[in-house]
Amino acid sequence: MRDAIRDAGRASLQLLVGAAVSIVCYLMIGVALFTAFLTVTVIGAGVLPESVLLLRRLAGWERRRVAALTGTPVPEAYFPLEGPLPARVRTAVSDPGTRSDLIWAGAQLLYGLVLWYASLVLWAPALLVDGVVTGLAGRPPVALPLHGRLAGLATDWSRTLLTPAPSAVRDAALAARIEQLTATRAGAIAAHGAELRRIERDLHDGAQARLVALSMRIGLAKRAYESDPVAARGLLDDAQTQAEEALAELRHVVRGIHPPILTDRGLTGAVRALAASSGLEVRVSVTGLDEPPGGDGPPGRNGSPGLGGSPGLAGSPPGDDPSHGDRPTHGDRPAHGDGPPAAPQPRAPAAVEAAAYFVVAEALTNAAKHSGADRAAVVLSREPAALHVRVADEGRGGAEAGERTGSGLTGMRRRVAALDGSVRLTSPVGGPTVIEVELPCVW
Repeated sequence: MRDAIRDAGRASLQLLVGAAVSIVCYLMIGVALFTAFLTVTVIGAGVLPESVLLLRRLAGWERRRVAALTGTPVPEAYFPLEGPLPARVRTAVSDPGTRSDLIWAGAQLLYGLVLWYASLVLWAPALLVDGVVTGLAGRPPVALPLHGRLAGLATDWSRTLLTPAPSAVRDAALAARIEQLTATRAGAIAAHGAELRRIERDLHDGAQARLVALSMRIGLAKRAYESDPVAARGLLDDAQTQAEEALAELRHVVRGIHPPILTDRGLTGAVRALAASSGLEVRVSVTGLDEPPGGDGPPGRNGSPGLGGSPGLAGSPPGDDPSHGDRPTHGDRPAHGDGPPAAPQPRAPAAVEAAAYFVVAEALTNAAKHSGADRAAVVLSREPAALHVRVADEGRGGAEAGERTGSGLTGMRRRVAALDGSVRLTSPVGGPTVIEVELPCVW
């Protein structure tokens, strides 16, 4: 009997909350009617999207309450209310989710109060009947459990009214996808414009200036050739130096557009070259990708004996052979004499390789400049339908806060988002910093 009373009390409390929601729905319906009147008269069209957002919040709170009571989440499907005012008004009016929320609010106003009143009326006879049945006949309560059925009925009705139709879910998912693609396209266009401006600036301030100086040196040398051959030779030597510097500037610009090493040695070789020139002890691990011919690339600090087992970093135990400790376990070519060479692995598309290369370059540059770390780890792995890149360092962390102040992480996210990829950054204060990138790829 005590358990039945306690369960009935919980059910009545749920119904009381539902009655409170009904009162809020009553106010919400008044707001909806007032908003509709203002929208029809045009003077208050800007109120409509805000009223719809308020209704969505109320319906969302009810969904979470029903999910907490039943243990099963209630999905939601809305068109995004973004853009200029006319677009938001059209979306608010045409969204099926708005109509479903209005229907739920009207129904909740009725059944929320009715079921609560029914629960109140039921208490007295339920206590009397179950007191006799349980106390005299020794049988389980039969009337008090009706409160739980009333609460379950209210929950079932709310779930039914608030669950969107499958077509609405598909339409909302499609609208969200279009919104995401629009944002990523805008980001890609912005990144492309910034890259063009960078190339123009580098050419104007670097190679173009050196070529102008080279032309002037050659002109002066031609004038001085007859009268002062020694001075002319000196000017020609300066012109040769200027030509070499201009070529170096042009190579730098070309590497910023698409590094030639990607074409020559593939992603693995290019990343190993980055690691060797980063100024850090970088361990590169590769899974499912071909190794570049000729080993690990240019000598440097790459291939150090791991990261000493630091948490979150893919390191090898101290004492590993630095020339082989970072060799991958999959995708390697067997040594000569160990059998026939393995079939070459397919390469990722050029855009995917370029994005992965610049992700590693930006991450290692940030680690060398800002993290204070001495060691880092780079992991490249081929997934069934994606290329996975992971860069970790042992630095001081805090990259998430630094991202707001304008670092290369924003450009990294834009570059990856343009390929429909994802970036996950973990950088608590005190470190370590881990950047994980997944790039969709058809192999």
